Amino acid sequence: MRILIAEDNALLREGLSALLTSEGHQVCATVDHGDRLLPALLEHRPDVSVVDVRLPPGFRDEGLRAVIEARRQIPALPILVLSQYVERTYATELLAQSAAGVGYLLKDRVGRAEEFLEALERVAGGGTAMDPEVISQLMVRRAEQDPLATLTQREREVLALMAQGRNNSTIAELLVIAESSVNKHIGSIFAKLGMPTPDSGHRRVLAVLAYLRA
Repeated sequence: MRILIAEDNALLREGLSALLTSEGHQVCATVDHGDRLLPALLEHRPDVSVVDVRLPPGFRDEGLRAVIEARRQIPALPILVLSQYVERTYATELLAQSAAGVGYLLKDRVGRAEEFLEALERVAGGGTAMDPEVISQLMVRRAEQDPLATLTQREREVLALMAQGRNNSTIAELLVIAESSVNKHIGSIFAKLGMPTPDSGHRRVLAVLAYLRA
């Protein structure tokens, strides 16, 4: 894959570059400043980008604002956001465009290289990779405002794990239920959310998007 890295910390930036190169990927560009990120994304159009939320000059939300604009100009451009914090306003705006090809992970929870690489490949393939804490903070809503109120508690647990990018067998293992039960829960989720019947992969993305927009 062709990967762009936007990270102002030189040690982390070079470490990511070395890791990705060792895995056979091509780092097509590295960026250490918010003002240079959008032009780089539009020029290189990478298969996926790893972007820090807070970049110079302001160290606020320059990275996230740049990828939001990039995805407006290049719909579904795959982006994996890394951050120390959950930027709720811009994270919601990013997901409002489309949940396909979006990841948002907290740096202190990316504990193993294989987990990071798996999340990166999932996002590059049009899937999602959402940190549980990100999901938790984005889902702070009153019950009467929740369009997913018809889902059972178990269905919400299944959908939350889907939003993290987990497959059905992993969801079954984490919830200690049979995989056939997971399939039934997912079918019920699709039905309750009015998801179209064809293309289960596309329905999965739509369900995750509905969950994250809730």
